[in-house]
Parts: sequence; C-alpha cells; structure tokens
Amino acid sequence: MSREGDQGYQTLEVLGPEHEYSVIDEHLQPMPIVDQVIKKMCGRVTNTVEFSDFAFSKELQLHVAELKGTKPFRSPSLFEETMYQSVLEVASVLDGFEAKLLGLGMHPTLTLDKARIWKYDDREIYEAYDKIFGLAQHGWLNIQSYQLNLPYLNEKEAVRLYNGIANVLPYLPAISASSPIYESKFGDYIDNRLHFYRLNQKKVPSITGEIVPEYIDSFETYMEQTIRRYSNDLKKIDTPEVLIDKEWVNSRGAIIRFDRKAIEIRIMDEQECIKSDVALSCFIRALLRGIIESREIDLSRSVLVEDLYSIIRGGLKAKVCQPKFKSARDVCRYLYEVAYENASGEEKNYLWVIKKRIEDGNLSDIITERVKKRMQKTDLSEAIFSTYSKMADRLLRNEIFE
Repeated sequence: MSREGDQGYQTLEVLGPEHEYSVIDEHLQPMPIVDQVIKKMCGRVTNTVEFSDFAFSKELQLHVAELKGTKPFRSPSLFEETMYQSVLEVASVLDGFEAKLLGLGMHPTLTLDKARIWKYDDREIYEAYDKIFGLAQHGWLNIQSYQLNLPYLNEKEAVRLYNGIANVLPYLPAISASSPIYESKFGDYIDNRLHFYRLNQKKVPSITGEIVPEYIDSFETYMEQTIRRYSNDLKKIDTPEVLIDKEWVNSRGAIIRFDRKAIEIRIMDEQECIKSDVALSCFIRALLRGIIESREIDLSRSVLVEDLYSIIRGGLKAKVCQPKFKSARDVCRYLYEVAYENASGEEKNYLWVIKKRIEDGNLSDIITERVKKRMQKTDLSEAIFSTYSKMADRLLRNEIFE
C-alpha cells in the first residue's frame, strides 16, 4: 500500500478492500471458469487483470474471484462507487458466460467433489498446501472472506494498531457472519466459514494460531513468535521451500503485511453487497481510532480466544467472558458507540448498516430466518435457491439485504 516517492500512508489513512465472490450460473451452481473469464478479459490466462480502477484476480478455487481497487481509498463513498462499478463491469463480462457473482462467506450448495483448483501460476504453492494439509476441505475450497488492509506509518504505530485489532477482532464475526448454510444444509455454527477455517491447517496449529493474534511489542517479536515459529514447524514435516519464511502463510484473523506496510484483517465473511463491506470498513477504522487513542487494550488473549470460539457458534447471542458484558451483542453495542464517537462525517453515513446488523441480526441470522420462513411453503432446496438468488441480486444492485 506504500506510495512511490514517500514513506507511505499515515496510520489508518486509507482503506484497502479485497472482495471474494463465487461465480455462479442461473441455478446458483458454482462455475469453475475464472481462468476463462480472465482469458476473455485480457487474451491470456494470468493471475490478475488490472483495469484503471480495479483488479480482477484468481483465487485457489477456480469458481472464486477477487476484486480489489488498484489503489486504496481515503473516501468511503469513493470506495463504494469504485468497487460497485467494478462489480458491474465484471458482471457485463460474465453475461457472456451466462454467469454472475455471489458474495457471502460460503457457497450454500457446493460439494467438495465439484470444486476445482487453479492450475496455472502459483500451482506449486497449492500443491505444497495439498501435500501437507489436503485441500479437499471446506476450509480451503469453500470460504470467501472480506479482507481489509489498514496502513501503518512506522513500527511503533504498527504495534499499537496490531494490538488494537487483536483486542476487538474476536467480536467482529458477530456482525459479519454470513455463512449459515453449506452443502445445502444448515451448519452447526453462525459462522461456518470460520469454523472450517480454523481447522484447515490443524496439522500445524502455529499457522492459524487460534485465529486471534498474539500481542506484540516489536516487529522482531512478531517475527519470532509467529513467522519463524510456524516456519520451523513446517520444516519439521519436510515442507516445500515455497511455504517457508513467508509472511502470507500466517493464517490468523489479522496479519502484518510488511510488503505493503499494512495490517490485513481477514476475520470477516464476505457480505452481500459493496455497501455492506464499506460499512464494515468504516466501523472498523473508526473503532480502531478510538481503541488506539484510549489505549484500551486490557483483555487477556485466552479470553479473546474463548470469546471468538463462542461467537463462531452463537453469533450475537453468544455468551462472552469479556468481564463488562454478558453477550456478544452487548460487546458490539459498546464497540459501536466507540466507533460512532470516533467516526468522520462520511463514515457515520454508513454506520447505520452496522447498527442494524447488531440489533436485527447479522446476515447468517437473516438468511436463516428467510430460508426457514420460505420452507413453510416449499422444501429446503428451493428455499435456499430463492434466498440466495436474492443475495446475488443485491450485489448487482448494491442494496442491503434486510
């Protein structure tokens, strides 16, 4: 995220979004055609196609694509305008394949035997992961996250920002969960994506690190207790060199990206439309301003880990160990107050979305309610199709699903 010719962005100055979407047909079925779409866009198969304002990129799964801006955004409204326009431009290309995009944390009907893996550049990375962990898991082949990159100016501010993120990160899924259904059935968790994500590399637990980042006091501490630790663990099981000493192998819910002078938050499920992603971004940035300013970082990591696992299962209704509150919803109400007090005028224009999610339910809650209501008149399969088709329409229209 650094700019040419200077020392980079001020801490929290800009928002760097990355959106992951399934490519689907009119029946909601995943279409493993991202390589064909890229070839249509630029005449050859490559990892990324860059346009003037956005980039379209491959993911591990051949039915999933990533959209991100070519540069980060200071303005939330410009973020929304630019990335929504990118959705429309990609949609126009997908029309030629009789395909469209679907957001959310997991594809609701995908079965693992139907998933296909990217087989071009970077395949040696995927082959290495497959050798060690086996990629035929939902935690690899059926997850879609919304990732937010937040810049830091220097090491001192990076440490403060990273620790601040760790302190609030377990509570974000209570708001962002959007994965109640997979393989055409209700899962046991409010956030099934995170449930599978935390298990996908259990052979080497230090990679995921219980998802919640450890507090740090320097970059050297981060390197020692995180990157060197999992790299040493990987070496013990004869891991290919392509995965050794790589910062991006870290699978915690937030990681330091030294290559872009940013911290990448990856705990959130993808939402139903760009406006919702912008709202989450405004909430997180404003919240972190308040957390960093007050230096209110006082929760033990064991409490944070326990609360995260409780929220993965129970969402907003989950009981928490956080000593000041009884439920995740109570924590989120408090975090919303902190965010609102520290939000810019433009950010406040989006925070109503977060308030609504906290009070009325996250997308997992809403989807579950809509599917069960529809099931009073039809079967589960048709109820899923009806509800998720509306989700795909919301993405195209950039409208909140209520």
